Amino acid sequence: MFHEALDELLRARFPIIYLETFEGSRASTEIHSLLESGESTRTPRKIYEWSITTGLVDQTGKAKPNTKEPSAALHAASVLDEPAVFIFHDLHSQLGSDTRPADPTLIRQLREMANEFKVCAEPKTLVIISPVLTLPIELEKEVSVLDFPLPSESEIRLALEEMIDANKESGRIQILIEEEDKEKFAQAATGLTLSEAENAFARAMVNDGKLDASDIAVVLEEKKQTIRKSGLLEYIDKTIDLDDVGGLENLKRWLDRRNGSWFEEAKAFGLPAPKGVLITGVPGCGKSLTAKGMAATWGLPLLRLDIGKVFAGLVGSSEQNMRQAIKTAEAIAPCVLWVDEIEKGFSGAGGAGDSGTSSRVFGSFLTWMQEKSKPVFVIATANNIDRLPPEFLRKGRFDEIFFVDLPTDVERTKIWEIQFSKRLNAAVHGTAVLEDSALLRQLVSKSEGYSGAEIEQAVIGGLFEAFHEERAPIASDFLTSLGAMVPLSITQQEVIQSMRSWANVRAISASEQQEASVTAPTQKSKEPSEERGGRRVDF
Repeated sequence: MFHEALDELLRARFPIIYLETFEGSRASTEIHSLLESGESTRTPRKIYEWSITTGLVDQTGKAKPNTKEPSAALHAASVLDEPAVFIFHDLHSQLGSDTRPADPTLIRQLREMANEFKVCAEPKTLVIISPVLTLPIELEKEVSVLDFPLPSESEIRLALEEMIDANKESGRIQILIEEEDKEKFAQAATGLTLSEAENAFARAMVNDGKLDASDIAVVLEEKKQTIRKSGLLEYIDKTIDLDDVGGLENLKRWLDRRNGSWFEEAKAFGLPAPKGVLITGVPGCGKSLTAKGMAATWGLPLLRLDIGKVFAGLVGSSEQNMRQAIKTAEAIAPCVLWVDEIEKGFSGAGGAGDSGTSSRVFGSFLTWMQEKSKPVFVIATANNIDRLPPEFLRKGRFDEIFFVDLPTDVERTKIWEIQFSKRLNAAVHGTAVLEDSALLRQLVSKSEGYSGAEIEQAVIGGLFEAFHEERAPIASDFLTSLGAMVPLSITQQEVIQSMRSWANVRAISASEQQEASVTAPTQKSKEPSEERGGRRVDF
């Protein structure tokens, strides 16, 4: 808990504490609450706050003269002979950046202040609150970085209830929600700052002059905006579920058995939240589709992490980008984090051409995968798993590795049926193709060795032919489109065989055993196993 951690640091007389948060006002309020409750530090402390616009201000609102400059404010704080906590807002702007060097005088002043605060008679601590973690190397050993959490569900619900009470009195907004709806609103806003949550609730109230259960969608839309603003994660709108994925029944069954495992009843049963799954195999056979469908079936937000964006930007920012992406995903939890074609992002980690950045980012991601406690289910897809570092495949990173091969006869039948039902309807195209079971059998036979994506393109190609000739589609349209295509199983035959050889002993087949055919490798298709002066303190 934040209060307990801050209390320990204050009593241990850590000289400088750094809080990285956009919620400066809420963080300041929490510090005031802790120090004024009488349950914290043994020695009562006064609180002074500084910003570049107000200077150093005491608890009565009185500003000390000539303290708007950071150096003057730090000097005024250091000469005060009383127990105190000094809260400095946005001091990061003075500590340097990629485009501007830090002020060496200010850094020296902070180091001297840190040494003085450790041994002075009266307990004093400097707390820096900033939305950006900027820490010159000279201060790394003097500053303690403390996480300031986003508001909890109960805090968000309290803010919602206060807004409801305030707007009930005005009579301008109709409040049409029950108690259980308040919980759903608070859950929907989890992961937002308190200000963002209040903005979302305000928008939900004014968009139609009332607040009801349907306005939860408005709150979720605001959450999407927050994720988009981070620039690292993409909120994927879910338009399909696992029923729209043809075949892969073994993988679907494995996912279905873990649905709901992030709830409290699963924890009480002794189950940990699942870590994630790695899906590799032939391109175009449903790996990405499964990721989208699984999130919809589980009813969880789907976030896509673009590794390329993590490495974009200024030198030294990649590690911070990865930490920010992880922090955002955990704030939205429970959720699904989808990393598509992960081998392209991490294939160079630790290699001869790696400057060290890739290894550090990769190491951060691996450590988080191993140690994460928040219910963020990671689903990673890879076309060429040989390019992934071996430590990525160790048990404990992912719960299981699945191999997706070219679809079998049974799976191709389902894929053709799904594509026809998705793209054809009797009102526009007639019923000839939809009711022709002989055509379906013929297409399944002719498409042996074709991926699901290639079958989809064959259906689209056949519809283009019929549309061009301004008529309803007929059997020959799809057969011709299929015959004109050279499948990946021919152009990449050696590569696919290599994938199968790798997966034969290292991965679980995504297809059921009874679906196996000559197009699939010989693999284990059982349900996978679940193993896997002396310094003073204020005490």
